Amino acid sequence: MVGLVRGEANLAYLFEKYVLDLDRRELRHEGALIKLEPLAFDLLVYLVTRHERVVSRDELIDAVWQSRIVSDAALTTRLNAVRHAIADSGKAQRLIRTLPRVGIRFIGEVQEQPPGDEAAVPPFPAVERGAVSRIPITIALLPFVAITRDAEECWVANSLVDGIATALANFRLFSVIVPQPHSDADTGLNELKQIRRELGAGYAVRGTVHRRGDRVRVSAHLVETLSGSLLWADRFDGLLADGFSLQEELATTITARIEPPLRMAEASRPIKPADRAITPQHLYLRAHPIFSDGQESVARSFDLLQRALALDPNFAPALADAAFCLQVLDINCGGADHLARRRQAIGFARKALRVSCDPEAVATAAFALSYFGEEIDEARALINHSLVTNPSFSRGWYMSGMAHLYAGEPEAAMEAFETAIRLNPHERLARRNLAGIGMSHLFTGNFDEAVPSLRAMVREFPRWATPYAALASCYAHLGSEHDAATVVRRLRTVDASLVPNTVQFRSPKHRELLSPGIKLSGKMPAG
Repeated sequence: MVGLVRGEANLAYLFEKYVLDLDRRELRHEGALIKLEPLAFDLLVYLVTRHERVVSRDELIDAVWQSRIVSDAALTTRLNAVRHAIADSGKAQRLIRTLPRVGIRFIGEVQEQPPGDEAAVPPFPAVERGAVSRIPITIALLPFVAITRDAEECWVANSLVDGIATALANFRLFSVIVPQPHSDADTGLNELKQIRRELGAGYAVRGTVHRRGDRVRVSAHLVETLSGSLLWADRFDGLLADGFSLQEELATTITARIEPPLRMAEASRPIKPADRAITPQHLYLRAHPIFSDGQESVARSFDLLQRALALDPNFAPALADAAFCLQVLDINCGGADHLARRRQAIGFARKALRVSCDPEAVATAAFALSYFGEEIDEARALINHSLVTNPSFSRGWYMSGMAHLYAGEPEAAMEAFETAIRLNPHERLARRNLAGIGMSHLFTGNFDEAVPSLRAMVREFPRWATPYAALASCYAHLGSEHDAATVVRRLRTVDASLVPNTVQFRSPKHRELLSPGIKLSGKMPAG
């Protein structure tokens, strides 16, 4: 923690009549120095510099005590010392508020100024500096309202909140807060702003449960707490008799559908002038949505990820996604520079696996290895373990399906793709699973069934070369050489540099089934 604080040198924070000088490591009240032992000082700095959100007990211990084993009594003692130094108390909680089972938050109004400058500056939101790689996206999970207040309906509502909280917590990017309910009324904009103010939550999830006979309908919404904007909404039906299975399926599915709009909202969030250094996480989030829009966009993503790694060479999500970018480029570029891309991607992926056990980063890094590396059985095991840890990770199911295709297992691949679609059928990138389903049909000889899925993919992702080759191959096996040639000509018209690759498919039989489309792609002139 001391290293992090000193990384913010030449800054001071003002609240009430106190000045917290990070460079001099001093706390002053109206000019008078207040004695505060080092750990208590670090604790105060951590809370003040993160005053826009709740800080969990575990986060405080990781940052201030450097993950050493610390008793609750030791944390309470330091917290009481901090409160005493700023004339606060556990009863009054004027500046430091404890939220039971959630964490601690500094709630005073904070201003920043250079040390020695006595002129107050307007307050601005505290931001994480470039040295801090991961900033949790804080989500308030509000009570689901039972419409009729029936006992079983109330059970579903309460158990859903517990289930969604657990499922969201499996994403390392998110910090989940379950505030105590104020009422059963629908949460309006003023209440959302209060949640943002008191808990530092940028987003809130809320919903309703309505029973009719033996059926239950659940509606869920994701809202942005500053404006009340609705980011996502959906409804789900089930049978009360399914009990825990219903609760688990709903929690997993709702979480899977919440995750992509949360990422997109954070990726599009404007960087304020107060953000003196963009963080690795900002760069990682901004890189993520543009992977599938052609080679130039993938190259832009790769550049953003390299900038993130320049700030933190061990930031596992960026390492894994950098390997994935190289994989996407290789899929569309055939043999050109394949060995160089392979060497670089494997380096990124293996480093991500060394430095992190984050299920998303592990699955993404293992997916790149399943494409580039020879350890495909190990890679599939890592992906599957990540999905056991976080079954709501819908992109992970897509990766699992493709890894099964690479290994020559189209039946297992089909199951994974269908799971991914069931979890999140609406997100654009999730529709890539249709390509996997089409290729699974191709590899099992069901050419007629493969065609509709593959035709949809070449329309929606016109710069992804593999579905073109698969579709052309299906037409060739069906005896329609004209249609096969038309598909490949369309690919060459879209982008003459796109060359489908088959190096990832380990089964000789499957490479042979793909060969008509690959051969046509090599022969067909551009335009």
